[in-house]
Amino acid sequence: MYNIREVLIINSNTEGVVMNIEVIKEFVMQNWLVIVVALIILFFVLNVVKTVLKWAIAIIIIAALLIYSGISIDQIKQTVTDVQSSTMDTLKKEATSMMLKEASKATYTKGQDGAFTITSPNVEIKGRTNSDKVDVTFRGISVGEWKVDNETIRTFVKQAQENGTAPAS
Repeated sequence: MYNIREVLIINSNTEGVVMNIEVIKEFVMQNWLVIVVALIILFFVLNVVKTVLKWAIAIIIIAALLIYSGISIDQIKQTVTDVQSSTMDTLKKEATSMMLKEASKATYTKGQDGAFTITSPNVEIKGRTNSDKVDVTFRGISVGEWKVDNETIRTFVKQAQENGTAPAS
C-alpha cells in the first residue's frame, strides 16, 4: 500500500517526476471511496457556487440599476398612489358632471326597509333614507361613498324624486 507521499518519492527517484502507472492504480484502488466522495462534493460545490454566483450577479445588476437611476421603492409606491388618486378624482368629476346632465332621466326606487336606489343611464346611487352617506357607481365602477351634503347629490336625488318613483323590485 502506498500513500500519496510515497508515490511522489518513488516517482521523484525515477527519471524526473514521471509517475509510475502501477503506483497510481494501487493508490486509486485503495482510496476509491474517498476519491468518489471528494468528486461528488466537488461537483456539488461547483454547481452551488455557479447558481449562487449567477443570482448574486443578477441581484448586483438590479441593485446597481436602481441606485444608478435614483429610483427608490418609495418613489414607485408614491407614483402608483398618485396615479390611482388622480384617476379616482377624474372619475368623481365625470360622475358629478354626468349626474347634472342625467338628473332629468333618473328614476328613484324606494325599498321597504328605507333603502333607495337612484338610477340614470350612467350613474347609480344607493343609500338609506336617514343616512348621511350614499354609494355612488359611475358606469359600473364604484366611485366610493359620498356624503349627502354634496350639492350635486342633493340636486340629483331631488330631481329623481320629482321624476317619479319607480316600483320597488
